[in-house]
Amino acid sequence: MILLSFDTEEFDVPREHGVDFSLEQGMEVSVAGTNRILDCLKANGVRATFFCTANFAERAPEVMRRIMAEGHEVACHGVDHWRPEATDVERSKQVVERVTGRTAYGYRQPRMFPVSDAEIERMGYRYNSSLNPAFIPGRYMHLSAPRTWFMRGRVMQIPASVTPWVRFPLFWLALHNLPEGLYHALVRRTLRHDGYFVTYFHPWEFYELREHPEFRMPFIIRNNSGAAMAGRLDRLIRMLKAGGHRFVTFNEFVDIKLAERQHTNI
Repeated sequence: MILLSFDTEEFDVPREHGVDFSLEQGMEVSVAGTNRILDCLKANGVRATFFCTANFAERAPEVMRRIMAEGHEVACHGVDHWRPEATDVERSKQVVERVTGRTAYGYRQPRMFPVSDAEIERMGYRYNSSLNPAFIPGRYMHLSAPRTWFMRGRVMQIPASVTPWVRFPLFWLALHNLPEGLYHALVRRTLRHDGYFVTYFHPWEFYELREHPEFRMPFIIRNNSGAAMAGRLDRLIRMLKAGGHRFVTFNEFVDIKLAERQHTNI
């Protein structure tokens, strides 16, 4: 099974590099990138899960409608991506459900930083996907965390996929910068070992970042961005489909794994 996801947020990475970048500018980039992602998914006939900030959901209702109309799941990704707050777990659910008219079953903390498990459970989320179980200097130190899904209370934890043993992260930066053949081989190895694959990207990766030196994007981010990244995503999906792998939303994955566990316990 393939769990493809997109952290659908207002583009704020230039602010990490000292650029004065407004919310309106960030939304323009992310809306364009999200539509490019949706075009790719539609062309390949696969569904994904979009983790949306409240900022994005409120400011791009037409894109939210397209996400739902094309069969994708909408989950929560905080309120303001630049300024996460403890109240975001509740507030983002309220906003996303108001905008979509649907129940939001999952949560992912901005930048996959820690989030209160008690608050996640209190708000009735079925799953939390806020863990990258790898060591990435300056960002994550989770080598002792479980690699694959596990339960914490009533909430399923769904980490991003990393390779077995060395725990090489198979997230967005890897697809940007590794040779595609190597990335595909690592994904296939992880699928054979785990039985499923979880990865995530961002809409702004699908914007032509190389044409905007004023954003001050590091090479590893602007490398293979825009149309080049759309091409890489398309070829990844085609490779996985050719291997007979099924694309499911995160909420569908929860249903499948809980049913399997119940059957095993009978």
